[in-house]
Amino acid sequence: MSRTVDIPQELKTSLRKFRFARRNAGHAALVVKINKQKLIMEEVEQFDDISIEDLAEELPENSPRYVVLSYELNHSDGRKSFPLVLVNWAPTSSEIGLLTLHASAFIDFQNTADVSKVIEVREGAESFTKESIDQKLLHG
Repeated sequence: MSRTVDIPQELKTSLRKFRFARRNAGHAALVVKINKQKLIMEEVEQFDDISIEDLAEELPENSPRYVVLSYELNHSDGRKSFPLVLVNWAPTSSEIGLLTLHASAFIDFQNTADVSKVIEVREGAESFTKESIDQKLLHG
């Protein structure tokens, strides 16, 4: 299968470690970008125990990112779970060529990260809140 953007082995290893890390509190995130010149994906940063609002502030306003998020979800019956969620951070103010590249590589990245729940964020930090994520995960 031909790929538009390569996913290097070190990123695959990092994703695997992130997936299987034991967490019992808070949100964690692994942020990935596409290097347009080299056509490869690169890990930007990992955050441990970060609030959704702080994570939203860390993400660029004009550039798409893939964010693998380990999300602390509190259920109505008192249980806690930590589902993995893929946040497709694609602000409408991003350069159109980069958005196209980002969109073309999305499914490949989703399959590599092995995450089934996806949250699309196009409107930037204002639309990326704990409440909006809870709504999507708890109520479909």
